[in-house]
Amino acid sequence: MKFGVVSETGPRERRVATVPSVVAKLIAAGHTVHIEQGAGLRAGFDDEMYRTQGASVLTRSDVLTQSECLLRVAVPNADEINELRAGQTLVSYIYPKRHADVLASLAASGVHVFAMDALPRITRAQTMDVLSSQNNLAGYKAVVIGAAELGRIFPLMMTAAGTVPPAKVLIYGAGVAGLQAIATARRLGAQVEVTDVRPETKEQVESLGAKFIAVEGLDQVNVQGGYVAAIGQDVLERQKVAVEKSLTAADLVICTALVTGGTAPTLITTDQVSRMKRGAVIIDMAAEAGGNCELTKADVRIEHGGVLVLGPTDLASSAAQNASELYAKNVLAFLAHVATSDGFAFDVADEITSATLVAHNGQVRT
Repeated sequence: MKFGVVSETGPRERRVATVPSVVAKLIAAGHTVHIEQGAGLRAGFDDEMYRTQGASVLTRSDVLTQSECLLRVAVPNADEINELRAGQTLVSYIYPKRHADVLASLAASGVHVFAMDALPRITRAQTMDVLSSQNNLAGYKAVVIGAAELGRIFPLMMTAAGTVPPAKVLIYGAGVAGLQAIATARRLGAQVEVTDVRPETKEQVESLGAKFIAVEGLDQVNVQGGYVAAIGQDVLERQKVAVEKSLTAADLVICTALVTGGTAPTLITTDQVSRMKRGAVIIDMAAEAGGNCELTKADVRIEHGGVLVLGPTDLASSAAQNASELYAKNVLAFLAHVATSDGFAFDVADEITSATLVAHNGQVRT
C-alpha cells in the first residue's frame, strides 16, 4: 500500500503520525511511504532521517495525490477534509461522538475512516492503544506544568529556617493519565489523594502511594471495557461531597475524568473553586471534551479568586518526540492487523476493524 503522512496544521499540534524507525518497518512489510517535506520537524525528525529509511519526501499536494491511505494525528478540520479524495483511507484520531460533523463530512466525501481513539479495550488491541500511550505522557506533563505554575515546591524540606511541608495534590480519575500523574507527583515528593468512581482502581492508587477517596453508591456508573460510559448525576454529587475537604486543601488539582467519546462530566463548580486556597492550580486534562471544572476554557489561563485554572489541549504534543514515536508504533501495530500490501480488507466481522471503521463507502458506522 501507499501510505502518506502530511504535516499537522494545528498551531499546538507538534506530533507527526509516523517516525523514521517505523517507516523502515512499513517498507519492510511491502508498503510505500510518502512524507510531506518538513512534516516531522516539530517532533525532532528531519527529512533526511525519513529518506535514509526509504521514504519519499514530497510536497503536500504530491503526498495527497499519490497516497492510498493518509496517516494523521489530530482530528482533521474542514480544509484538511477537502484535501482528501473519494476512495482514500484515513487513519487518525476522530472521536466520533464528539465530532459527528467531521465524521459526516468525511463519509460524504467518500473517505474510509479508521478512528484510532475507538479501539476496543481488549488484549489483542493493547499494542495499538493510542489513548493509553498518549495519556501516559499527558499525565506526566500535567504534573510537571502544575509544579512549574505553583508558587511552592513539592517535597518536604527541612531547613535551618524551618520545615516546608509537602505539596498536596488531588487527582480526579485513576485511568492511564491519572495513574501516571500519581506516580509523577509522588516522585516529586507530594502528598497525593485520588478520587475515582470505579472502586476497582483503589488498589492501583494505593500501590503508587496515594490515598484513595471512596465514593459510596456507585451502582449508576456504567463502565464498559474499563472506561466510564455513563454516570448518574447523584454519583457526581456524592463524589463532590467526598472530596470537598481535600479540594479546599489542595495546592494542585489534576482533572482527568472523561466519559467514553463524549462530553466530560463537571466535577468542580465555580463555587468550589471560590473556596480553594489562594495560589492553588487546577490542570484540567478534559478541557478538549468540555472540562471537568466549570471554569475551564481550552488553552486559556483563567484566574478566579487567586486560583489558576488551565485547560491545555496539547499535553502529549508538548512531548512531541516521545509522543510521535509511541503513536507511530501504535499505528504500525494497527496497520499490521487491518492492512496488507494490497490494501485494506475492511473486515467488519473482526472486532478491532468493526470498532474503528467509523466511515465506509459513504456511510457513517457508529
